[in-house]
Amino acid sequence: MLWVVKVRLYPDVQQQQSLGQAFGSCRWLWNYCLNLTNQTYKETGFGLSGYEVKKIIPQLKKEYEWLSLTYAQCLQQVCLNLGVAFNNFFEKRAKYPRFKSKHGKQSIQYPQNVKVGVNYLRLPKIGDVTAVIHRSIEGKVKTVTVSKNCSNQYFAAILFDDGKEKPSTSREGKAIGIDLGLTHFAVTSDGSKFDNPRILNKYEKNLKVKQQQLFRKQKGSNKRIKARKKVSRVHRKITNCREDFLHKLSRRIVNENQVICVENLSIKGMMQNHKLSKAIHQVGWGMFCTMLKYKAEREGKVYREVDRFFASSKTCHVCLNQVSSLPLNIRFWTCENCETKHDRDINAAINLRDEGLRILTSGTGDKACRPDVSLSKGGRKKSTTTLSVGQEAHTLPQGQCG
Repeated sequence: MLWVVKVRLYPDVQQQQSLGQAFGSCRWLWNYCLNLTNQTYKETGFGLSGYEVKKIIPQLKKEYEWLSLTYAQCLQQVCLNLGVAFNNFFEKRAKYPRFKSKHGKQSIQYPQNVKVGVNYLRLPKIGDVTAVIHRSIEGKVKTVTVSKNCSNQYFAAILFDDGKEKPSTSREGKAIGIDLGLTHFAVTSDGSKFDNPRILNKYEKNLKVKQQQLFRKQKGSNKRIKARKKVSRVHRKITNCREDFLHKLSRRIVNENQVICVENLSIKGMMQNHKLSKAIHQVGWGMFCTMLKYKAEREGKVYREVDRFFASSKTCHVCLNQVSSLPLNIRFWTCENCETKHDRDINAAINLRDEGLRILTSGTGDKACRPDVSLSKGGRKKSTTTLSVGQEAHTLPQGQCG
């Protein structure tokens, strides 16, 4: 099974210069090949694949001798990554590839010949770089990506294969539904509420001062470079605090539950609401769901997303009656059919859990929309695969778990 461990690097002055030269060579090659691909497409109507672009590297080394100072396989990997970027664009998984700037994040990728020591990484043409390896790396190292952020911090993402098979997925255990929000970051079906840390608000004043100082500096001056590093350090602090909160919460939820059901939110569409866009941007729902997914898959647990059009908040989890309208300012409501009083978020989390379990037992795949929910007060018809509110995944008969 593949694992990724990100470690901190502490290169000396000479190694920083070598890494900076390698970053610049790979960045220049990326921009050159991207420009060449764009021109070829305009002239012929056809682009260039990553393997076709890789063939021009020997000729470029003759014209630009400084390219030979960078490890050859790093340059070849740049061309292959560009081909992957175009494939992702044509398959609508990403945007069109963009030119890289020397002012942003820098990275190079080593596909092989990297040795991982006790407290160092041996990189080709760089040497032994001091590293803080906080987790054991046991297995075959696939690729190592060395990066430098805007705060001049160096990291290495080590991808390795431990040689073990992926654990089989099991549904026997506690099931939970999670409703994501802004007032409370997450509300679970068992009634737990986790407050939104609002990390950006804590550092917003400091960030505003640093950005104002950066704006007053003259472009191209050394003072502007120093001011830009101060701004990047504040952003780095915000990112670290957010990731720390999301990692701890996702780990806790995965450890305590076997089946995890969340809503497939359209975050990009929700950002169109200008009154809530800032709050949605800083909360990190997408990153949290990604963490839940890969952590659950590593341990053989089930992660299920429910369709975004499923009316989780407006449906009573007791009688399945659905109200016609439920504005955001209404946090508590009473069902007209069974007169049950609901907390909006807890009710939504319970419905997400029940819907996720219904999909798992009925075998409908990723379609999580409950098409049989009626808008009338009578609710929907009972189904043999419908789970009661208190029923968990481990109580299901073995025949229904196929």
